[in-house]
Amino acid sequence: MKDKEKIALFIDADNAPAAKIDIILSELARYGVVNIRKAYGNWKSPCIKPWEDVLHEYAIQPIQQFDLTKGKNATDIALVIDAMDILYTKDVDTICLVSSDCDFTPLVTRALADGKFVIGFGERKAPMAFVNSCSKFLYLDEIHNQDKSKQKSEAHIKCDTKLMNMLRQAVESSEDDDGWANLGPIGKHISNHASFDQRNYGFKKLSDLFASIDLFEMKQTNGSVTWVRDKKRIKPNRTV
Repeated sequence: MKDKEKIALFIDADNAPAAKIDIILSELARYGVVNIRKAYGNWKSPCIKPWEDVLHEYAIQPIQQFDLTKGKNATDIALVIDAMDILYTKDVDTICLVSSDCDFTPLVTRALADGKFVIGFGERKAPMAFVNSCSKFLYLDEIHNQDKSKQKSEAHIKCDTKLMNMLRQAVESSEDDDGWANLGPIGKHISNHASFDQRNYGFKKLSDLFASIDLFEMKQTNGSVTWVRDKKRIKPNRTV
């Protein structure tokens, strides 16, 4: 039996909501065990008092970093140095960054180059360069918040050209001669090429997202196996 994945969690306390820590750890538990848990910030600042209140409860190690120069965030540099050190000296499989700061994008790409799976957590304000660089990125103001935020409308989703192209390419990558593709390989294809997660659009399951878009049709076989087909790929019936 394979050992559980080892995860190193790095929190930019200046740019992440402490109220979401239970959601973050619950999500990470799906991937493995969070062996390393560190949060960075100037703990003398009242702005990160919410993080101070949850450190002991969740066994998170606080790393003190004074604001040595006004306008410069020394916290980011300290986090990056520690993360690089752990990449080279510790046996970890997954790196998790909790921040909405684009400055961590080079760290993500370096971790990916070392063969690590990188999970990002942040808010909607997170720059797309950081979001897209991660293996998976989850918006903290969306996940596990289905009751407070409604699913995005079909019109809104269809206007997202990048998302539509990604979904269509994923279906095409594993479709049969009739254009039908199994949902399992579709999800695997997407995870290999994007930081996408359907929960960022308000849907708990990938099948729910496809079902909400009239550009695709769906069917089930054997009671539970879901298939998807792009309606544009449907061949018209020929008459003689």
